[in-house]
Amino acid sequence: MTTMTDTSLREFKMPDVGEGLTEAEILKWYVQPGDTVTDGQIVCEVETAKAAVELPIPYDGVVRSLHFPEGTTVDVGTSIIAVDVSGGAAPAPAEETAPAKPAAEPRPAEPAPAKPAGRKPVLVGYGVAESSTKRRPRKGVPPVVAPVEDTLYGATALQSVQGELNGHGPHGATAPRPLAKPPVRKLAKDLGVDLTTVTPSGPDGIITREDVHAAVAPPKAPEPATAAPVPAAAPAAAPAPVVSYDGARETRVPVKGVRKATAAAMVGSAFTAPHVTEFVTVDVTRTVKLVEELKQDKDMQGLRVNPLLLIAKALLVAIKRNPDINASWDEAAQEIVVKHYVNLGIAAATPRGLIVPNIKDAHAKTLPQLAESLGELVSTAKEGRTSPAAMQGGTVTITNVGVFGIDTGTPILNPGESAILAVGAIKPQPWVHKGKVKPRQVTTLALSFDHRLVDGELGSKVLADVAAILEQPKRLITWA
Repeated sequence: MTTMTDTSLREFKMPDVGEGLTEAEILKWYVQPGDTVTDGQIVCEVETAKAAVELPIPYDGVVRSLHFPEGTTVDVGTSIIAVDVSGGAAPAPAEETAPAKPAAEPRPAEPAPAKPAGRKPVLVGYGVAESSTKRRPRKGVPPVVAPVEDTLYGATALQSVQGELNGHGPHGATAPRPLAKPPVRKLAKDLGVDLTTVTPSGPDGIITREDVHAAVAPPKAPEPATAAPVPAAAPAAAPAPVVSYDGARETRVPVKGVRKATAAAMVGSAFTAPHVTEFVTVDVTRTVKLVEELKQDKDMQGLRVNPLLLIAKALLVAIKRNPDINASWDEAAQEIVVKHYVNLGIAAATPRGLIVPNIKDAHAKTLPQLAESLGELVSTAKEGRTSPAAMQGGTVTITNVGVFGIDTGTPILNPGESAILAVGAIKPQPWVHKGKVKPRQVTTLALSFDHRLVDGELGSKVLADVAAILEQPKRLITWA
């Protein structure tokens, strides 16, 4: 039988969709083996440490195989999908990954020849990948293949692969390792249940949570005024677990993607740059009134006009008056790098975690242009479509904690930046205005800065300028 030649097969590799990213998680496949694809068609969505990104295929052809399932973290440069560009139909699944037959096949009575060393197939119907990409096991858990959803690949075939990888193949001397998903294994470990003694009730012999609970002997009724006995085998420093892992008491969320990158960046920033935070409370009544007037201005129609717009403009004016605040610390070169442009970052909370896209060259934008850029930035972030490029190269950041009703905070610097401004909630408060106590719109601003390159005087001048502009927004004209 004639098989498809290698020249008709194109392997699409995981690209570096950011700056120097090394891996990405496959969130969703939009195609399946046998589907016809065209150049530029979106075939999958992946999540990097920066954002979720859709990947287009650069070929016309028929999908031959998907090398990894959804949820797999794949190294950049690893092939993730194979496309037949010959124009023919996709081969049958059985032929997709079958290795070339040897010159003489062993007789049925002979033992099967030893498989070559190297990474074994991790999924039914998928070939052996040359990369070391794999599902990352939790610490302390043996490196076995993670269970795959039964509705996609079938637990029976999965059991064969899992047993083979654990040294329990069909010709092995030991019994197959019990099939159970990681949360169920964790539950069994905490309850002291040996999974090899549990009778599975799940499809294709998978052990469920209910099976583990059923294997636990019913506890004796506690005697009045008597403390519960501690098992003799339990260490004195480790009391019996009191937390349930059946979903009723706690939920475990894997730290990955945007949240993992944010956590690493914040830890690195907090313990690298010496942070100083200063605060000022300011009457922003005139700014609030100006926002309402701008909403009616014909030049601002259809644009996002709110206090954040004027706060952003105020910060840009303050940076123009104090340019040394817009800098970064180059540890390797032992230099302070002063930026003559402002890429204004806006911290945005998304379902995948906190991201900080920035408005490129915000210093050069008019107020309507800045409003348009802010609107696009916020909308894109809410839709989860912020590109990695939009989060690169920021110079200074604004985080608006006031939208959550918070008065102020001590924000952590975005890595590579020297300052971040936190904006608190704008609330009516009693305020001394023209010698009388009146209700005024008041907010608190907090500026954190890197004390290696920003001293107290510079930081104070910037914060004072922002406050002065928001108190008297006409300074946006006289100071600009």
